[in-house]
Amino acid sequence: MRILILNSGSSSLKFRLVDYRSNTSKDRIEPTNIVQGSVTAIGKKASLTIKIHQDPPSTSIRQDIQNHGQAVTWIWESVQFLVEQNRDVTGRPGISIDAVGVRVVHGGHRFTQSVVIDETVLSRIEELNPLAPLHNPPCLEGIYRIRALLGPQIPIVAVFDTAFHHTLPAHAHTYAIPHQWTSRHGIRRFGFHGIAHASLAESYARHAGRPLNELRLITFQLGQGCSVTALQHGQVVETSMGFSPLEGLVMGTRSGDLDPAILHFMAGHNDLSLDALYDQLNTQSGLLGLSGRSSDMKALLLAAREDPGSPAALAIQVFIHRAKKYLGGYLAILGGADAVIFGGGIGEHAPDIRAGICEGMEWCGLKLNSKTNAELLPPSPGAVQSVQEETSTLEISIAGTDEEAWIAGETSRLLGNT
Repeated sequence: MRILILNSGSSSLKFRLVDYRSNTSKDRIEPTNIVQGSVTAIGKKASLTIKIHQDPPSTSIRQDIQNHGQAVTWIWESVQFLVEQNRDVTGRPGISIDAVGVRVVHGGHRFTQSVVIDETVLSRIEELNPLAPLHNPPCLEGIYRIRALLGPQIPIVAVFDTAFHHTLPAHAHTYAIPHQWTSRHGIRRFGFHGIAHASLAESYARHAGRPLNELRLITFQLGQGCSVTALQHGQVVETSMGFSPLEGLVMGTRSGDLDPAILHFMAGHNDLSLDALYDQLNTQSGLLGLSGRSSDMKALLLAAREDPGSPAALAIQVFIHRAKKYLGGYLAILGGADAVIFGGGIGEHAPDIRAGICEGMEWCGLKLNSKTNAELLPPSPGAVQSVQEETSTLEISIAGTDEEAWIAGETSRLLGNT
């Protein structure tokens, strides 16, 4: 089964073409990667980076790409050209697709597992657009475009970020708001980044050689968007994001947790509409709002080293403090843990941030090896490396988040790998 994976961000689109060989045993099936890459800066002068087989990435191509539909067309045309110019590693002639797997951020109440897309599914995903306005609409643009390119005979599987969190117990997903709000409007905590957290947990279990359902794990997915999840026996029991991806940790441009009275205060004193407030909390807050200069952690770390008293340094301190507060809370909920796992762009590439979150946590047996942490190279997708001291009773690991592999696995599983 040859599967095209489309993983949409708000202004980016990662893709991968994989081939699953037929497998009648119960052993884990490892797919062959054929082509992979990404389109970034969609809506501007976008860049396409593409890699075939084990070759180095080609030189990035730049082109005006206004939306995710155009990005999918660009990807499809480029993949066709490259595969036709190179002998296919699977031995199959030409370029053909048996199925498509797509990441959908918000599945709401209806979608607690992956599903094959039809018109009803599409309409229900569209209904959820107001709950994930930065992610669901671009994803739908990509789905409509790939359907037009491949035709209705090719199945497309939607893999939902929220589905992994459907095991949240009622006491964890229920807000302390009037009951009629919950019953009439379906307001609850959904959780997000589920595909990333699933990938981190599965990779760690494979690394540890233990079944996931025997483990207590805390997974940090730290990037432009940030979240942390607590898993007990393979099931999510707590997660930081809630009704929308705005709740929880400090993020690149999102505020995370805040007192809702601030919205009332700001609306009254600055004549701001709810839409304007919502936009600023999503796009002008977080690290960008705190520092006044950038949402990029690498840039802020450089600025903080130059001036420890700068707003950039404060932004980093607030980021670490919030993450540490969640770590301590989740250790309490789980009654301890087997491992704390860091993934995502910040989690994998920023040893100073990992060190800051782990600092002062020796009381619970969490002891980071500073030298190993500082010298560690970011792991490849799906790989796991440990950075704890020998005396640490909790393992501290850095894992290469591999959302595309998880989406491919879900698509193959749902369609029976035929």
